[in-house]
Amino acid sequence: MAIYSHARRVGAPCSCVQRTYAPHGAAPTRYHHAMSENQTLYEIIGGESRLRELVDRFYDLMELEPEFAGIHALHPKPNDSSREKLFMFLSGWMGGPDLFIEKHGHPRLRARHLPFGIGTSERDQWLRAMAWAMEDVGMDDDLRLRLMQSFYQTADWMRNKAD
Repeated sequence: MAIYSHARRVGAPCSCVQRTYAPHGAAPTRYHHAMSENQTLYEIIGGESRLRELVDRFYDLMELEPEFAGIHALHPKPNDSSREKLFMFLSGWMGGPDLFIEKHGHPRLRARHLPFGIGTSERDQWLRAMAWAMEDVGMDDDLRLRLMQSFYQTADWMRNKAD
């Protein structure tokens, strides 16, 4: 279960540079390690509404951008159920309500994704779409880096086909 719980609480105190720009006039999500010792990632990003915004932007990019056609093809059309499952999973993974577990039980990420061919290309498309979505919703650079490190570990572990 380490893959599910490793991102629940965040780092030790350090000084961090804040991002002062956010697209579309939104206030950027600021990530302070010193401030976050007692906060979950879910709280830091702004809770349910900000997480929903991130997940929706991620799936919008997947649908709109040709560079994500490979992972878009792996998802059902419409992808409403996939959007909801990712939202519920990330909610608990980030330390918020364990919505996915309450509805579906243990995430079993790798087992649930085995029917889909996931190689390096699909991993990289997923990561690029998520990085783009995080930037678009105004997460600061330090928070994006922290999340991308965790997302990379999980996405790389999900690979199940040879390249």
